[in-house]
Amino acid sequence: MGIVRTDRLVYEYVRRDEENQVEETLRAVDGVSLDVEEGQFVAILGRNGSGKSTLAKHINALLFPTDGVVWVGGMDTRREEFLWDIRQTAGMVFQNPDNQIIASVVEEDVGFGPENMGVPTPEIWRRVQESLEAVGMYAYRQASPNHLSGGQKQRVAIAGVMAMRPRCIVLDEPTAMLDPSGRKEVIRTVRKLNREEGITVILITHYMEETVEADRIFVMDDGRLRMAGAPREIFAQVEELKAMGLDVPQATELGFRLAKDGLPIPSGILTIPELVQSLRDARDAGARVRAASQEDRADGQASAPKKGDGPEPAPAAEPVLELRNVSYRYGAGTPMEIQVLKGLSLSIPQGQFVCPIGHTGSGKSTLIQHLNGLLRPDSGEVRFRGEDIFAEKYDRRRLRGKVGMVFQYPEHQLFESDVLADVCFGPKNLGLSQEEAEARAREALRLVGMDESYYRRSPFELSGGQKRRAAIAGVLAMEPEVLVLDEPTAGLDPAGRDEILDQVARLHRERGMAVVLVSHSMEDVARYAERLVVLDAGQVILDGTPRQVFLHFRELEKMGLSAPQVTYLMEELRQAGFPAAGHGITVEEAERDILRCFREETAE
Repeated sequence: MGIVRTDRLVYEYVRRDEENQVEETLRAVDGVSLDVEEGQFVAILGRNGSGKSTLAKHINALLFPTDGVVWVGGMDTRREEFLWDIRQTAGMVFQNPDNQIIASVVEEDVGFGPENMGVPTPEIWRRVQESLEAVGMYAYRQASPNHLSGGQKQRVAIAGVMAMRPRCIVLDEPTAMLDPSGRKEVIRTVRKLNREEGITVILITHYMEETVEADRIFVMDDGRLRMAGAPREIFAQVEELKAMGLDVPQATELGFRLAKDGLPIPSGILTIPELVQSLRDARDAGARVRAASQEDRADGQASAPKKGDGPEPAPAAEPVLELRNVSYRYGAGTPMEIQVLKGLSLSIPQGQFVCPIGHTGSGKSTLIQHLNGLLRPDSGEVRFRGEDIFAEKYDRRRLRGKVGMVFQYPEHQLFESDVLADVCFGPKNLGLSQEEAEARAREALRLVGMDESYYRRSPFELSGGQKRRAAIAGVLAMEPEVLVLDEPTAGLDPAGRDEILDQVARLHRERGMAVVLVSHSMEDVARYAERLVVLDAGQVILDGTPRQVFLHFRELEKMGLSAPQVTYLMEELRQAGFPAAGHGITVEEAERDILRCFREETAE
């Protein structure tokens, strides 16, 4: 028996009315049987609502089976006398480290678990030191967690679990809120713990590239286990995964597309070096593109007009929004004072899709909160349509209808009894009648793809993607001229992510609306943005089209960022003797450029 085993596990969520009568039963896990061997690195994939987080909570005995059995370290989780030992055997790390960190000093937080277990004080401090050293955070042992980056906080959360000496660590989307550098920190840490400490790792994630080194992948859909196997076996099934609303690493998808184009690329490519070697082998073998028609197909797919492909968009004569030499400090005049923005200037023309990017703490969220007056600068000016929004008689309440803000977890903006009432709230707050507010709400819901069947549903009963669309509709109903979104897809599965961003892109195109999108996903900004603004230490470091900015990928790495995976692929191809390889930043562009390389070689 492995360290974690389930046998026909079933779990049902039961909703009851005010009289404790069952209103609805939802089967979240449906007959799942799996076996995780001690020392394995296992990944669990699935859409939001597929049951993977519910399964994870059974491993830590936070939930108990409706039917079936879960064994952890050979202990039946239904047996109350094993509860404490089970939670010591399998530690849990959640998506948001702020929900696990409770102390004001790092080393005290890490020692909290062992202290609760009754571990003697000398042993606690030994465990604290060893755990912090294992995750590379010992130098920060006296620091306040509030002063750490997201990636550093998550490593402290992992150290806190490690100090309790678990044989298994379950991580439920631990990198969903982190920038590229923070994601790499956390995954590097858990891989090290797995290899060097022999700790079993069970990782739940929506980032497919984090799973390519796993020993085994389980794929869940609609509460059931749909696939199980090694990464290469799983990711060879590209079309099946996409049908389940999932994704594959960019190197895998590109290899899959090139194989369909006629190049002899093996299925299940996992990494850039594998794909580069396959392309070198194909070139050396004198591979030919299947037919001349492929040239037209590839050009048509990848050369269609795309935001970011051309020269940098020319700014409008009069920007819709402008920051002039804006500086801002948190905790001004206190020992905790932090300078966040430093003389930052930025102009946003009407109708532009712009993405501020930067590592955690670079000033992105602070910047966008100045755009509709939620924060007032210490110095400098913020202007909307040429007017200073902090002038004495300026109506900032009206401004917030023109510059609509969607926060990182937009579902937290929902509060009314039904969806239509929630979307009506903003227009009514602007002074519109009930009839006018409802007309706007209906149009906004139509724009985000929600028909009348949603109007009377509670917003809290919607799926994650639906909640976010409803929240965006609530902002759109105020008819903003600028839509500002702060990480609106954090924690969503690939299908939900694409659903939201495709809707935003469509609104941008059809309504000429300026969009300001903050995202930690370089792949997403490469697909959607016309312009990237790179922030570091509260200042603009780079400003241009995605293609222009990602040419500086080495500089981005020094700032805790990265480029899309295909950017690194194209660079390696040039170094491997493909001089015609372009500077594609999306899978479609890379496909076009690689096919062109092969056509040019065969034409010689």
